[in-house]
Amino acid sequence: MVNEIMQTHRVPSLYLDTSVIGGYFDEEFKDATRELWRQMQKGLYRFVTSVVVDQEMVKAPERVQKLMASTFREKESYLPLTEDVIDLAQAYLDHKVVSSGYVDDARHVAMAVVHGIYIVVSWNFKHLVNLRRETGFNSVNVLQGYPQVRILSPLELIYGLQEKEI
Repeated sequence: MVNEIMQTHRVPSLYLDTSVIGGYFDEEFKDATRELWRQMQKGLYRFVTSVVVDQEMVKAPERVQKLMASTFREKESYLPLTEDVIDLAQAYLDHKVVSSGYVDDARHVAMAVVHGIYIVVSWNFKHLVNLRRETGFNSVNVLQGYPQVRILSPLELIYGLQEKEI
């Protein structure tokens, strides 16, 4: 799938959630996260985020906030919270894709889907990056008339690019 995406002429947009931005400095995740940034700087991806991430950044360490500010300089990089996003996130909650305590996780996916970004990148394996959750989000997307979304970790993206044809 990643190779198919990369063969298009358009640079794919990736929706980054808070965990990926914080992962830039996290010992466990920094190598893959920084490689993802290098690939973005080479023009392989375009990063977008949202006002939801911006709100979550209030609690982040200063260096994470600075990375956020330097990475997402253009206004177009921040997706707005719309009624459609709120409604789709609520549908995810209603269908118990994630529990009501994780509204922001539902909003991250809804934000990407409603705004036409079909790859969500996260280090949140419990609530986002796992087959059961991705299937649940996509089931609701189909019911609500939206396209499917992929929810991947930075590792899946960077190693997907390194695959050779067999």
